[in-house]
Amino acid sequence: MILENFYKINNRDVTNDSIIHSIEIDINKDHPIFDGHFPGNPVMPGVCMMQIIKDITEDVVGSKLFMEKCSNVKFLAVINPVINPILNLELKVLDENGKVIVKNTTKFEETIALRLTAQYRKV
Repeated sequence: MILENFYKINNRDVTNDSIIHSIEIDINKDHPIFDGHFPGNPVMPGVCMMQIIKDITEDVVGSKLFMEKCSNVKFLAVINPVINPILNLELKVLDENGKVIVKNTTKFEETIALRLTAQYRKV
């Protein structure tokens, strides 16, 4: 895990023949990454959200992954880990011809913060 001690998984639920994964995570608001992004007004870096999605997907498929492309990345709301440390991620994970396709929606409370579609290959 690249983001050591950055978040922890609180809850995990799998439905629809192990395709839909609903995960609740708790962001560590005291992580050093927020010292530089930004002091006094912490904001979740988008690349960190993308890494969290990759980490969880690797756990789901049981393999290391390499991101080949993202076709739909929309950051829709700022995530402040002091105000909204709990995030809910829904990942639709499909394994198609050696490619892992992930469609993600990340929310805090009822606010959609991120939508992402990514394609990975197993390494």
